[in-house]
Amino acid sequence: MNIWRIVIASIVVWIVSAVFGWLTCGWLFNWVYTSPPNIWRTPQEMSTNLVWVNLLGLLVAVIFVLVFAWLYRGLPGTGVRKGLAYGFIVWLVGALCGIITMPFYMTIATTVVIYWIIQALVLDLIKGAIAGAIYRQKGGS
Repeated sequence: MNIWRIVIASIVVWIVSAVFGWLTCGWLFNWVYTSPPNIWRTPQEMSTNLVWVNLLGLLVAVIFVLVFAWLYRGLPGTGVRKGLAYGFIVWLVGALCGIITMPFYMTIATTVVIYWIIQALVLDLIKGAIAGAIYRQKGGS
């Protein structure tokens, strides 16, 4: 494993994820969270947890890139395409499977669930492309 590329890719994935989340959830599509029922914390309450949110975001980015490195040789394609394939697989197994049934067992707006599924697809593809572009193993592309 190329540790330095894992570190660099993890940091870039973490930063891009945070910016993407802020741009989409915090600004462009924040109207989604006005759908009843209102189960969300206030912005003031959320801001008190920024240290934890950022630390956990970094941990998730490291795990994302580590698993990419672990599965690297088994993923189809090369470079960015390899990363896109990985991002799509992560979305299928993680986000889609984990989110799609939420309206059936939680009091949550279907609009939010649809938004999360689409947002997760876009973000997982972006993160995968980043990992694919930055991380390379010796003897592989």
